[in-house]
Amino acid sequence: MQVLLSTTYFGPVQWYQKLHRADAVHIEKWESFIKQTYRNRCLIATTNGVQALTVPVERGTSPLIKDIRISDHGNWRHLHWMALQSAYGESPFFEYYQDDIRPFFEKRWDFLLDYNEAICQKMCELIDIQPKIEYSSDFVAEPKEEADYRLAINPKHPAPDADFNPKPYYQVYSAKHGFLPNLSVLDLLFNMGPESIFYL
Repeated sequence: MQVLLSTTYFGPVQWYQKLHRADAVHIEKWESFIKQTYRNRCLIATTNGVQALTVPVERGTSPLIKDIRISDHGNWRHLHWMALQSAYGESPFFEYYQDDIRPFFEKRWDFLLDYNEAICQKMCELIDIQPKIEYSSDFVAEPKEEADYRLAINPKHPAPDADFNPKPYYQVYSAKHGFLPNLSVLDLLFNMGPESIFYL
């Protein structure tokens, strides 16, 4: 199976499942940036429920995802890292992985696509998956041989996906909120550690 995906910021479990199970993956770099999507946000579990972490972006002359620059407005890197520490500090594997994840909130990237690509590479390394990833060379309007998940994997309006059945795994706040499905892959990693690959 070949899949077409949008870029993601610490994407959801569903996105990484596609990465792991597909024979080949194309990530779209010529689409227009869409607000309020996983392209620049992730969802984590906190003591108060689900929280969105959003990377601020600059409005430039080009709307294409490959040209979107990260904004340094506000202290978002520090805020995101503090939110992760607060949410997952008590999780089984946060201390084990924190030194791998922290640099993404200390170093600066100019472009969102480059930032997301670096995150993806690190997450694949930590989960121990080796997807075959290529970036699109132009905009794919109607893919012929690929399953298109660019709009389907969406935090607000997800499309039905018969291949993704989010089975419960251990979460820190499950006694309070029940199982919260399809959060950021960080939720899976911090809670399940080396067993994350078996969940995917």
